[in-house]
Amino acid sequence: MNNNKPTLSFWQIWNMCFGFLGIQFGFALQNGNVSRIFQTLGANVDDIPILWVAAPLTGLIVQPIIGYWSDKTWNKLGRRRPFFFYGAILTTLSLFIMPNSPSLWIAAGMLWIMDASINVTMEPFRALVSDNLPKKQRPTGYAMQSFFIGVGAVVASALPWMMTNWFDIANTAPAGQIPDSVKFSFYFGAVVLLVAVFWTVFTTKEYSPQELESFHEQEQSDDSNDVQSDVNFNKGAAIFTVLGLVVLGIVTGLSLEKELYLLAGGLISFGVIQFIAGALKAKDATSGGFYQVVNDVFTMPEAMKQLAWVQFFSWFSLFAMWIYTTSAVTSFHYGSSDTSSLAYNNGADWVGVLFAAYNGFAAIAAMCIPIIVKKVGLKMAHAINLVLGALGLLSFIIIKDPSLLIWPMIGVGFAWASILSLPYAMLSTSVPSKKMGVYMGIFNFFIVIPQLLAASVLGLILRHFFDNQPIYALVLGAVSFVLAAIAVLRVKQQY
Repeated sequence: MNNNKPTLSFWQIWNMCFGFLGIQFGFALQNGNVSRIFQTLGANVDDIPILWVAAPLTGLIVQPIIGYWSDKTWNKLGRRRPFFFYGAILTTLSLFIMPNSPSLWIAAGMLWIMDASINVTMEPFRALVSDNLPKKQRPTGYAMQSFFIGVGAVVASALPWMMTNWFDIANTAPAGQIPDSVKFSFYFGAVVLLVAVFWTVFTTKEYSPQELESFHEQEQSDDSNDVQSDVNFNKGAAIFTVLGLVVLGIVTGLSLEKELYLLAGGLISFGVIQFIAGALKAKDATSGGFYQVVNDVFTMPEAMKQLAWVQFFSWFSLFAMWIYTTSAVTSFHYGSSDTSSLAYNNGADWVGVLFAAYNGFAAIAAMCIPIIVKKVGLKMAHAINLVLGALGLLSFIIIKDPSLLIWPMIGVGFAWASILSLPYAMLSTSVPSKKMGVYMGIFNFFIVIPQLLAASVLGLILRHFFDNQPIYALVLGAVSFVLAAIAVLRVKQQY
């Protein structure tokens, strides 16, 4: 007998996704203000990408681990909810501490802690949609998450501006000190995050492992991914380790930019990971979490491999935007890179408003996307939205009046809402449901790797080819969005 998951009501989906409102408060405050905090504490513009590396690197490590553990967790709070609960507490504490960092390196360290905490909370939310919803409702579930992401980020991104213009809280401070408008924004965001995530924890039911097992709505790939990999891990380990050492030698010998050490380190680390996996396989010690995650990386479904390129180019664009929009707008549109000047801080506040705008448009887009999908399908809908994002980023170098930069945020908002929903809707029908958590975590690799690459090479590219003008990072982001649109149309599986 076919035992399908029941269809959930609108309000059940609402409660299940409401926690993302709080998560996005933390995420948006981080994205919109960390570069400002770094610059205020003495970072040069070309040092910002390497300082930002904490965020994607933390996600690379944390998300597959949390996904694996959450797949195998069941206690009185449930399967995914324990991670929401404890991750929200840690993120709240981090948001209170971050804007009070007394030095640049403490701020950089706090970014590691804050991003790890956000990832502990965020990753299981993606898997929860697949756990609780039948296939036909998953696009709606991910679109609802995008809606809350948009709404939360609108307020969070604009908070420093609101603190200054609505509550008369100073947006300037002596050199080397974080303005009170930023501090109070982080405090408010911490409270909202905790309340929103706890709402989902205490209003949402999860199916037990036995109930999930009883459902016959299993993806076609369930059985095919239980086999052990026949990949030669040792061969891969040798290739990546040697390649990493060669890059390391070239960077050191030619005194190239320090960001390239990150690229070398990434190659060597991937080689070491494969070496360990090969050693475990040789000893037939393949039941542990480390080997299982590495094995799943190499045996991922074909559709997931194709979607990896879509994610790669999409998130390279986003990371370029998050890192460089503040410095691009303040220098190109406001004519100042002096972090203690009124012009710089007005520009930085306006970037917060722009980030709020694209997230507001994303909330609207989230309601439109299911309609677009019904008309043209998942792939074409995602491609259209990515092209809109490309046009939005490209407009920054064309538009000179900063007040008009609100309009390109429409395209960026549609791209952002689409990136947060449609790839996950496609993925959720392509991977085994019993491994949904770990595969959602592994999918994050293709979000993190382009961010690490951006942190390694964007500063170098700007210095050597664009006279260190950050506005061109947004142009590169536009090109990458177009490449992502082409990649999604090349995905062979039908959606």
